[in-house]
Amino acid sequence: MKKIFGLLLFIVCVAPITLRAQDNPTLTVSVKKQVVVGERFQVVFEANAEGKNFTAPSFDGFTVVGGPFTSSSSSFSMVNGSMSHTVKNTYTYALQAYKEGTFPIGPASLTVKGEKVSSESFVIKVLPDDGSYAASSGGDASGSSSQGKSQNTNDPQVSGKDLFLKVIPTKKSAYVGEQIVLTYKLYTKVPVSSLSVDKMPSYAGFWTKDISDNNGGSLRQSSEYVNGMEYTVAEIQKIIVVPQRSGKLNLDPMSIECIAQIRTESNRRQSNDPFDIFFNDPFFNRNIVNVKKELSTSALTIDVKNLPESGKPASFAGAVGNYNFRSDIDKTELRTNEAFTLTLTVSGAGNIELLQMPEPNFPPDFEVYDPKITTSPNITAQGLSGTKKAEYLVIPRRAGNFNLSPVEFSFFNPANGTYTTLNSESYAVHVEKGSGDEGDGGIYASNQEGIKYLGSDVRHIMTGDPHLKAMHSAFFGTAPYFVILLAMLLVFIILLMVSKKREQSKQDVAAKRNKKATKVARARLKKADQYLKVKDQNNFYVEMSQALWGYISDKLGIERSKLSMDTVSEAMKEKNVPDDLTQQFVDTLNSCEFARFAPGDAEAKMGDLYQKGIEVITKAEKVL
Repeated sequence: MKKIFGLLLFIVCVAPITLRAQDNPTLTVSVKKQVVVGERFQVVFEANAEGKNFTAPSFDGFTVVGGPFTSSSSSFSMVNGSMSHTVKNTYTYALQAYKEGTFPIGPASLTVKGEKVSSESFVIKVLPDDGSYAASSGGDASGSSSQGKSQNTNDPQVSGKDLFLKVIPTKKSAYVGEQIVLTYKLYTKVPVSSLSVDKMPSYAGFWTKDISDNNGGSLRQSSEYVNGMEYTVAEIQKIIVVPQRSGKLNLDPMSIECIAQIRTESNRRQSNDPFDIFFNDPFFNRNIVNVKKELSTSALTIDVKNLPESGKPASFAGAVGNYNFRSDIDKTELRTNEAFTLTLTVSGAGNIELLQMPEPNFPPDFEVYDPKITTSPNITAQGLSGTKKAEYLVIPRRAGNFNLSPVEFSFFNPANGTYTTLNSESYAVHVEKGSGDEGDGGIYASNQEGIKYLGSDVRHIMTGDPHLKAMHSAFFGTAPYFVILLAMLLVFIILLMVSKKREQSKQDVAAKRNKKATKVARARLKKADQYLKVKDQNNFYVEMSQALWGYISDKLGIERSKLSMDTVSEAMKEKNVPDDLTQQFVDTLNSCEFARFAPGDAEAKMGDLYQKGIEVITKAEKVL
């Protein structure tokens, strides 16, 4: 009964009101009439009446990135008892220009109360992109893409403005030994998936360390504005490179492959069904096409300068950066045969891992053990820093007062282009004679000095019973005397012959080693090739290292214990080996040491190193 009463009341109240709608339905279009290749823009169709069967024109010459996105609004107004109803329905398309030219676009249509309403035709002019955007942002304006079978001329395209890869160095000019941080970033305005690195750059002439923070596999993301446009930025890799030689060193581009996800036009049509309108919302109506993209960074050249010779200290050992230096000693008063520890500490910003620690000079009365070296690197966005310590365990063998001279540490600071020398403290060490110590003289051999005579004082006169015995006859001139003398002469001759034979044997061994150097190296390379085929990295690098070092040791007659980059360079120079071949051999040895830790395709690195090893041994064999 109440419902009937309410309905009658509504009819009585509303009946006098006249509802008036707009008499002339229209469909208008709003669009940018001039764009450039690669630019995204919107086309908006607006109807002032409820309708159905909206039909969009064919956007020939453009990619439909998204749409139609529909929205509607309505308002009521009452003037003098007359109510008017205003309706606005919009249909929005997102387009992208992919080629230059002038393109006419036909009208869109909409059916309103059985009558077809059409918009006006229009023309869009597409201008060529002058390339300034791609050049400034590091992107590849052309790019290469592949996708499934094409359906029409509106297949999705991804331009260099939407997706590009860029390498950002902290500097493009540096000194030998100065660290540079390279950051590889992906800039995108479209969703990206299935990202994989296709080709890593080669870093010939550089020491490298990967400092990427991928958080267990996920890439760090942020937002950046480039030329006034906002991009989502993913950090692909961050790596420290330290040039090891001067000149213009080239870094090859990095190449990646990814899938760009592009939203395309839906096939649904507008209807008056409220559920159809709800599910036609862009949130539910997504047609995604995957576009495969191959991206590369631009080639990068680093200008590497030699360290200046002017002002170079004698104590400089190649340290480049900005460092602090200090020394500590745990005690300065002790007894003989009691140990103390001297600690040298270098800290600061630079390649702390390759830093060569300075060596102190100790008195010959001190027994010094090999230092314990401890490195504590610290990785930051600016590069490597940290602390390096050298701890010397020292044992005085003789009492007295000794002075430990200051230790010099020199480095080159690339920030101001000058050398800096720092000095440690000097220490006065007082050593007392320990209990039961009789070592106040005699001969003592230190592990850092040659044989030294310690103590030159006159010994005390012997006291007490000397136990003297009377000599009954002289030994000189007797038969036993001459027998012993002859025996000593005979022993001397035998020892001389044995010594000459050993010397000759050593020469024969060196000659044999020289002769068999190539044969041994080939055997090692053959084993390395077998490990290369089965992709056994550890054994491969062991065999390659032994092949290279073993060849040069046997060929030049250098003892294995004395092998180093410097001794190899000096020995090859003495043999009149050309400088370029010497440098190539040293570079190959360096590559063998660091290749297993460098990022990139392991199999490609192993194959490249194997070919370089064969080439450099072959060239050396022709010269030597």
